[in-house]
Amino acid sequence: MTHSVTLIEGDGIGPEVVEAARRIIDATGLPIHWDVCEAGAKVFKQGLATGVPPETIESIKQTKVVLKGPLETPVGYGEKSANVTLRALFETYANTRPVRQIPGIQTPFSGRSIDFVIVRENIEDLYAGIEYLQTPSVAEALKLITRKGSEKIIRFAFELARAEGRHKVHCATKANILKLTEGLFKKTFEDISKEYPDIEAHHIIIDNCAHQLVVRPEDFDVIVTTNLHGDIISDLGSGLVGGLGVAPAANIGDEVAIFEAVHGSAPDIAGKNMVNPTALLFSSVLMLRHLKEFETAERIEQSLLYTLGVQKAFLKDLDKNSTLTTTAFTDLVIQNLGKKTDFWPIRPYKPLRLPLVQNPSEDVPRKEVGFDLYIESSLSSEKLGKSLGTIALPSPFELKMISNRGVQVYPAIGGIRPDTVDHWRARFFLKDKNTTITDKDIFDLTAQIALHHQWMHLEKLNEFNHAPAFTKAQGEE
Repeated sequence: MTHSVTLIEGDGIGPEVVEAARRIIDATGLPIHWDVCEAGAKVFKQGLATGVPPETIESIKQTKVVLKGPLETPVGYGEKSANVTLRALFETYANTRPVRQIPGIQTPFSGRSIDFVIVRENIEDLYAGIEYLQTPSVAEALKLITRKGSEKIIRFAFELARAEGRHKVHCATKANILKLTEGLFKKTFEDISKEYPDIEAHHIIIDNCAHQLVVRPEDFDVIVTTNLHGDIISDLGSGLVGGLGVAPAANIGDEVAIFEAVHGSAPDIAGKNMVNPTALLFSSVLMLRHLKEFETAERIEQSLLYTLGVQKAFLKDLDKNSTLTTTAFTDLVIQNLGKKTDFWPIRPYKPLRLPLVQNPSEDVPRKEVGFDLYIESSLSSEKLGKSLGTIALPSPFELKMISNRGVQVYPAIGGIRPDTVDHWRARFFLKDKNTTITDKDIFDLTAQIALHHQWMHLEKLNEFNHAPAFTKAQGEE
């Protein structure tokens, strides 16, 4: 059958690496209709703030598969990355970054049998991009972790392990500190792992994971993690095996899959016929497997490995003395189609079964027990605390504490006076725990506080399943 693929050449060196990938795929004889579209710098400069024009969106809706070069957001144009826009628009929630030692490319980790995949949640976490300047000198970002988003990426990681004949999944979080957000991700992993008894399941703290990736990278098979952590350790992983120039990536959703090189657009070498297309070529292999063209994917992968590992044909990024051009390297890979290596075992790839995840039930016991009010003030913690306590006297609430940057500062603990800024969290609880909070109660007290202080954010405090659904400040009783 003929496959239709949206082809986005990208910026800088993008057209060169994309052309190399297209030439090699076409040389296999696999029938592909390439729908060439635009996104990135050129589109930003035309005045479109997203960097992704409607015709490109329409193409992707039709083909559901994208192969793209690197995109940039020029300084002074656009507010959002076109890459992030594409991932968000088409809910490509699973970012996969294979990390595999490439024979012929010498690194400090050569010979360690490195072969693992980092599976990164790609939509939520801090990368939802929800930020506020709450005072002129204090910025806030909301870290959003959902049960549904966590379950989708965690099931995806286990399904990927099965599809690639892998046997172990590590879940990397910072749940020891971020007990509700990262803790939700960890708890979801622990729940879901029971449904995959054929796969070893391990939790690991993300900083220890980064440490172990350098000390014993061969111990890992699949690592699943949240968005920010995954962004960081996936670049660490590529550094183990030769750098971003050889690092493939896929962004996979229920409907659309986007395959890309993760390196930048390198405008300083654009058009000089010297860029290494290896990263996008490996990404093309991932794309072909997604299309269930396993034989063609293996032919290209083996040819690329033969070119690098047997012929030692490197471009300048891997060998500073090389005079090999991008075009000549592409010609070599085409000439080597059909050749095989014996140093990279072929995995028994199977079609990847995407998980179907329903919205979780919210029918759980809940109770509102108070609220946090965020206040901008230049007062001292003592003066602010006394003022808020007095204002709250006629209300059903009492001031429990005030924190500043997560540390309780009122009442002061042991006479310690932490350094503070103009951003305060005032925590109010019901005086009588047997009564019920109404929104009017909260609004009435907030209105009284607003007569004396500038507030910017209100957060209700709940108990779900009779357990607090909020964290305490450092030092809070």
